[in-house]
Amino acid sequence: MALINLGIYSEKLGMQTSVNIVVPQKNTCGEIGVSNNVKDGRFKCLYLLHGLSDDYTIWMRRTSIERYASEYGICVVMPDGARSFYSDMKYGMNYYSYIAKELPQIIEGMFNVSDSREDRYIGGLSMGGYGALKIAMEESERYAAAFGLSPVADIRNSNFTETLTPVFGEDIPDEADLFYLTTKHNMDKVKPRLYVTVGREDFMYDDNVRLNKHLENLNYDYTYVETPGSHSWELWDKTVQDALKWMLK
Repeated sequence: MALINLGIYSEKLGMQTSVNIVVPQKNTCGEIGVSNNVKDGRFKCLYLLHGLSDDYTIWMRRTSIERYASEYGICVVMPDGARSFYSDMKYGMNYYSYIAKELPQIIEGMFNVSDSREDRYIGGLSMGGYGALKIAMEESERYAAAFGLSPVADIRNSNFTETLTPVFGEDIPDEADLFYLTTKHNMDKVKPRLYVTVGREDFMYDDNVRLNKHLENLNYDYTYVETPGSHSWELWDKTVQDALKWMLK
């Protein structure tokens, strides 16, 4: 795998921003201790989102995502979403439009990455898990599957009130609510596969249980997994491997 720290200009943000990317590399003969499953053709691609207190570097710092990606020969793109909840902010920047729409066009124009829906995925943890599920719902013709690791499942019931005001304003709109969005898109002809996992000691566990019960009554290809653990990187380093296995089955 090749690791690239890419500086790009985003028209949606109106500024330069940074992205970490791991890209499959075919010729790795002699490299010790890693597997390489690169296939011919354009690469499948996962857009992997960070949480509220982190930035685009965190997945490389806290997990072995490069090694995990190499087992499947996929590209992983890790953008910076600031504290936006991956939304077009009321008092801020258009992170939803940048990450959901603009960034895939940039990446697919620069790298040997497939532009097919079937090869494009999105996932994340906590705030990023919420963002991934929301984006997949609204952009179902772009993303084949989405996963949320310990996601902010119930935005209206969250403990992030002060953080959410710059994002959504004084009132959270329906389009920001995963319960509303999954119901809204339930009868769509094209829907993403969904995967949600949460630790039983997570402070948002009850919210995730409610979302699970809600989704069980809808018409989605949906997988829900509970594990021991809290809202921590010790858990996410494991569950991201499980999510990749599910995603690429």
